[in-house]
Formats: sequence, C-alpha cells, structure tokens
Amino acid sequence: MSEKKILVVDDEKHIRMLYREELEAEGYSLATSDGQEDILELIAKEKPQVVILDIKLGTNRSGLDLLQEIRSKDQTLPVILSTAYDSFQHDLKSIAADYYVVKSVDLTELKQKVSMAMAKASKQAA
Repeated sequence: MSEKKILVVDDEKHIRMLYREELEAEGYSLATSDGQEDILELIAKEKPQVVILDIKLGTNRSGLDLLQEIRSKDQTLPVILSTAYDSFQHDLKSIAADYYVVKSVDLTELKQKVSMAMAKASKQAA
C-alpha cells in the first residue's frame, strides 16, 4: 500500500482545510467531502485507507448514519468519528467506529488515531 489516503467528511470548510493542511504535512494524501454526496460512491472512487467522519453534518445528515452505511458495505475500513460533542461517544451507533476524537485546535490526538487506523488498514491489506 504505497499511498496513504484519508477521506475527511465534515460540513465545515475550515475543518476540512485544517485537516488537509495538517495531515498532508504528515505525508498523507487527502480527499474531502462536505457529507452531501453518496458516501459509498465516494469511498469506491477515492479508495481511502481511513475515513474521518464528522458526526453532525448539517441539519439533515448524521455522520452516525453514514457510519452505518459504510459498515453495511465494509466492516474493516477504519473510521474515526470526529465531533465537537463528546456526548456522542455513548451513542450506540458510534460503537461501529474504530476511534473517536473530540475536535480540538490541537490535532495531536487526531494524528495519533490516524496513525493507529493506518496501521490497522495496513495489517488488513496484508
């Protein structure tokens, strides 16, 4: 697996830009989405090793619902849930995620989870 690709799904443009800047500096390539397009088509097109998924995607979309869609098609793709609200950690739908990160200006925890998720994806691909 030569390219380490991450799909970032977040409705906030500045978050997508921040994640792109920080994670590309770590050597990852990024695809981004505001969460409005079909998640399974996007994954098929982009073929990411890891998905970072915001839980609240505007008024009528939920990252937890997208997570269920992803899991219905792919049980092994590592998914990191990212949200400003830690109360979602106790939502039963969120247990299908591999990792959970509360949004912060300090991306240290997110980068650690991405590294762990990439390692998991590499093992599964081997």
